[in-house]
Amino acid sequence: MKTVPVSLASPRPDSRGAVTLLAVVAALVLLTLLASCKKPAPAPVAATPEVTVMTVTQQDTPVDFEFTAQTQSSREVEIRSRVDGFLDKRMYTEGAVVKTGQTMFQMDRKPFEAALQTAKGQLAQQQARLEVAKANLARVEPLAAQNALSKKDLDDALGNEKQSAAAVIAAQGEVDTALLNLGYTTIKSPLNGLSSFARQQDGSYVTATSNGLLTFVYQLDPMWVNFSISENEMLKYRDDIAAGHLRFPAHNDFTVHLILADGSAYAEQGQIDFANPAFNTETGTFLVRAAFENPKGTLRPGQFVRARVSGAIRPNATLVPQRAVLQGAKSHFVWVVDSDSKAHQRVVEVGDWQGDNWFVSDGLKAGERIVVDGAQRVTADSRLKIIKSVAAVATAASQGAAAAPAAE
Repeated sequence: MKTVPVSLASPRPDSRGAVTLLAVVAALVLLTLLASCKKPAPAPVAATPEVTVMTVTQQDTPVDFEFTAQTQSSREVEIRSRVDGFLDKRMYTEGAVVKTGQTMFQMDRKPFEAALQTAKGQLAQQQARLEVAKANLARVEPLAAQNALSKKDLDDALGNEKQSAAAVIAAQGEVDTALLNLGYTTIKSPLNGLSSFARQQDGSYVTATSNGLLTFVYQLDPMWVNFSISENEMLKYRDDIAAGHLRFPAHNDFTVHLILADGSAYAEQGQIDFANPAFNTETGTFLVRAAFENPKGTLRPGQFVRARVSGAIRPNATLVPQRAVLQGAKSHFVWVVDSDSKAHQRVVEVGDWQGDNWFVSDGLKAGERIVVDGAQRVTADSRLKIIKSVAAVATAASQGAAAAPAAE
């Protein structure tokens, strides 16, 4: 057999693939060993939340109640025709302010002047008959005293004299009526106020019974403002008063301010002068009315405004900014900060709004600190970085605004 020499310096041609695979495996093992030698990256450290806090206080706090209201003229007078006749002329400018006694309409006077003349003529006739009856009685009485005439003649003379006197009174009444009707043809304003448009035009025939309405005059000063309080609101106020959570002013002497449609405040303040004691069966509310001075005529009848009623007090109330109160799954809560600057969740019972603040009726005590700004970033039992403090809301005048912060 012939022996074939094999070289140990170089592999055989069919072993090249195995050598390449071994090299790849060796490289992977080496990378794995190098990776296992690296230290694990440290876990990120959570940043300490930066917050502002407020110290809870309890004090008597003024509260306001707001209602949708509407203005109403304190005197709304219908200008009507009191006699039948033709309307000659409108004497005022529609929509203008009119004065007491100013002529607004003039009716045709001629028929009424003629009726007055007729009544005066009838009065003169009756007065003449009365004079004759008196003269006749003066002649009869001496003759009857001498029995020259019968008693019947005396009685007839007395009766004629009395009938004539009564006829004069009736005729005088007709004259007075004619004078009144003539005066009614000049229609004047009974008050100072704002006039409306004319319901009847010049030349129209108007009657006192069917189409006698000519226009309206609205007194502007003072102006009434009406608003309604629901039965539920009244019951809530009574419950709060009984529980000592609310106190009304003595004699219900509330002060009312108006917010106009553009958001501006009306300059004058009003007082409640009437409250309807009966509820409206259709709406379940009862009417409250406030009176306002309106010397410049700023308020007009029929305006919709907001009535802000002031004067009530919430005794020993806790008032916190709305942004400090969070909504949980079942209730509202705040973050209370302890002496170690750690946060603890506290369930609170909230009441009414007061501007940008919220009344807390249960859950907080005076002297405790709560998170105001940054509450969304706080977690339970986490340490906090207090960057500043804000003063508690002191009065209704400071609603919605925090006091100047003081460095912690």
